[in-house]
Amino acid sequence: MAQSPTSVSLSDVTFVWPDGSPVVAELDAVIGVGRTGLVGLNGTGKSTLLKLVAGELQPTSGSVTARGVVAYLPQDLTLDSSVRVDTVLGIAHIRRALARIESGTGTDADFDTVGAAWDIEERAVSTLHRLGLRRIVSGAADLDRSVGELSGGETTLLGLTAQLLRDPDVLLLDEPTNNLDSDSRALLAAAIRQFAGTVVVVSHDRDLLESMDAIAELRDGRLRTFTGTFTTYRNAIEAEQEAARAAVRDARSDIRKQSRELVEARIKLDRRARYGRKMQENKREPKIVMGMRKRAAEESAGKLRGNHIEKLDDAKQTLSQAQESVRDDREIRVDLPDTAVFPGQQVIVLPETRLRSGQTVELTATGPERIALIGRNGIGKTTLLDEIVRRGAKVPFALLPQRLDIFDDTTSVAANVAAAAPHASAEQIRAGLARFLFRGSEADAPVSELSGGERLRAALAMLLAADPPPRLLMLDEPTNNLDLPSLDHLVQALRGFRGALIVVSHDERFLDDIGVTRRLVVDEKGLRDGDD
Repeated sequence: MAQSPTSVSLSDVTFVWPDGSPVVAELDAVIGVGRTGLVGLNGTGKSTLLKLVAGELQPTSGSVTARGVVAYLPQDLTLDSSVRVDTVLGIAHIRRALARIESGTGTDADFDTVGAAWDIEERAVSTLHRLGLRRIVSGAADLDRSVGELSGGETTLLGLTAQLLRDPDVLLLDEPTNNLDSDSRALLAAAIRQFAGTVVVVSHDRDLLESMDAIAELRDGRLRTFTGTFTTYRNAIEAEQEAARAAVRDARSDIRKQSRELVEARIKLDRRARYGRKMQENKREPKIVMGMRKRAAEESAGKLRGNHIEKLDDAKQTLSQAQESVRDDREIRVDLPDTAVFPGQQVIVLPETRLRSGQTVELTATGPERIALIGRNGIGKTTLLDEIVRRGAKVPFALLPQRLDIFDDTTSVAANVAAAAPHASAEQIRAGLARFLFRGSEADAPVSELSGGERLRAALAMLLAADPPPRLLMLDEPTNNLDLPSLDHLVQALRGFRGALIVVSHDERFLDDIGVTRRLVVDEKGLRDGDD
């Protein structure tokens, strides 16, 4: 799909954080009408780039231009539980003006506030229903409700509804599928497909990226756009990398060749030098002839030696350039503790328990089972994990919560891990953090300054440093905000974990990849086997 006309343009954009950390430098890019997936490693600046386009951040230099109304849904949308739905949707002031007009007390200011939005309540309810939020808002009267009952996924969909009600020309979405169940993901994908303007989506969701018209990769401060789906992008990158690896092999081979030829040239020159000295000693030629022969030999030797040295230097430079093209992306190294659980060993015994969401459930798990908890948003999966933590776990466990609210945000990453692992030395803590890409001064960064992906890495580091190490891992949406290389590595690590695993996730591909053997559906009636 041709990306034209241009909807977003960045001209010579540089952005540097107040502490001097650069994000992009002299960036030029254009994004046209259609669906563009924005990908890149954690910390490369994807969220920052969206904020620059949305106008929430201003570039240090250069200019950002977006045509029409820009709507932006941030990565982690947190809401005060007492806030009303219509306030989140940004329509509370319009509804109040409508109420005054309908009661006969409306003023000119009220008519100005309403403008052409006479059907705003109907549009809001219709959009909420289209995105699967009928449980929260069944009619206009429910717009008065507070959002305290919403799950993380429902909060995301409510935030998306608020942006869609603005009738934007450009829609910016930062990890919109985080916490969404499979039905909600399908509804979100449909909403993106139906959007007539420009959509830019930061996501690690491979299925969502597969529906894009183009993939834009942010890497080393540059933005490259690949027309086509995520598979097309991955194939193009892999072809580039294979060519780069071949170039490295050829360059190394050339260095070996040039090194051999330089050695051979030196041997040849040494032989000539010995012959010249022998002739001079024997004085078989006139002195003037021997002098001329010596000067000619020295010039020839200098040229020969210089030619081979120059070729060797060129080969080394070619190797250096080829190596720069080969990607060596940093990945987390999740060295999960060796915490074997044996067949028949009880790891979860949760007696009949009534959840806050109303259902009565009970659960028993033995041995190194791999259990997936699935079900729609807000049905009680996280609540069930909380009950297992409170009274159901029979072995040492660790819980990765969905909201990653396990930190003291006022202290550093290293300080948080040290608090979770008082038995560990400073060197052990630093070594553990390095495996999660917090090296040197990065480990001293305040938790409050971490991005979503960085926060997840720090949380994993905390959990796995605990004493005793967990023999039951409970993960609530662990793939949220994780870049694709790190996601692949997390899958490999979890596949090698010898303990028990219980995962809340809506990512079916991830569940298959980590070898889930039992799926349990949480619904209004309780807990049932997913194969029933």
